[in-house]
Amino acid sequence: MRTPRLSAALVPALVATLAAMAACTGSDTDPTGDTDASTAVCTEPKEVSCEDDLILTLGMQDFVSTGAVGTTQDGGDFLTTIDATAGGFGQSDSNPWVYVRFTANGAEKVEIDDETALGDMSWHLAAKRFILRLNGGSSGPSCVGAAPFLEREYSDLTEVPAGTRFVEDDYYTEDCTIVNDSSGLPNSPQVAMGAWWEYPGCVQTTGVPFLVQLDSGEVIRVRVESYYATDQDVCNNTGTGGSGGGNLTLRWSFVE
Repeated sequence: MRTPRLSAALVPALVATLAAMAACTGSDTDPTGDTDASTAVCTEPKEVSCEDDLILTLGMQDFVSTGAVGTTQDGGDFLTTIDATAGGFGQSDSNPWVYVRFTANGAEKVEIDDETALGDMSWHLAAKRFILRLNGGSSGPSCVGAAPFLEREYSDLTEVPAGTRFVEDDYYTEDCTIVNDSSGLPNSPQVAMGAWWEYPGCVQTTGVPFLVQLDSGEVIRVRVESYYATDQDVCNNTGTGGSGGGNLTLRWSFVE
């Protein structure tokens, strides 16, 4: 995995997002995968603003995705694969998101449809093609937030640095106008984990690691290893290539 980097085009949008988002500070963590009410960031779902617009602009459906989620152990990390292909290129608007929960035994799929997910706290991350939403803010009723570390390596994030601020997805204005990222792609919201990729002609992985705070108060470190089923390295090195888009692989572990 190459050194984390972020294209100049994405930096202003990311900085603006971090400045504008409401943030919450890190809490003590216990890598068990279970919610402890004494350290939980939130315990009750909140209403998602701009829900109708969210359903329309992000192609939400009333049926459960058939995309599979699998997890294996790799040393002290988990490797989780997510089939976020959503019917393949050009079909994502009519296919649902895949919902994932992080537990002490690995990540697992939450069998839930998009509209139900807007009132459900059981999921932590939702994936469709290259977009990763977190269950909080504009994306869901919980309080899951992320902090990107543009100048750090995944292996360095063995604890939560002092002063870390976790931000929730925040990509709608007060009048429910979507705030798109700098990719130029339509209905591609400026999500808190958007720095994992860039697009010079194919979806490249930047190597940027994140700390993600779950509703329980636990924190995981996450890095997206690949977006393509094959030839991710070709895409990363040349700006072209890669096949089987939407086959995500995430490396992650709990941070003590």
